[in-house]
Amino acid sequence: MEMKCEWCGGNASSGENTVYWELPDGSRAIEITMTPAIICQECGMVYQTDITIKEIEDQLFLVDNKKIDSSITFKELMELPRLLKRNYFDFSS
Repeated sequence: MEMKCEWCGGNASSGENTVYWELPDGSRAIEITMTPAIICQECGMVYQTDITIKEIEDQLFLVDNKKIDSSITFKELMELPRLLKRNYFDFSS
């Protein structure tokens, strides 16, 4: 499937990169490796889709943040057990 860069409109492809995220309580930031990303072949921009960002935000809000080390893979983060089934404070959907 052909993807277009949201920044420049150029050709883009899916890949992975490392991102840094502040925990919801503001206590610290963590490194999330192997995070799904869009990589533009033309402008070089590397970014996450809105869906991936929402997945990370929701998961960090719903898991016990004390159990997250300073670095974790995206897959490991998504597999952590949730304290609640869903984010009841998200009114966007």
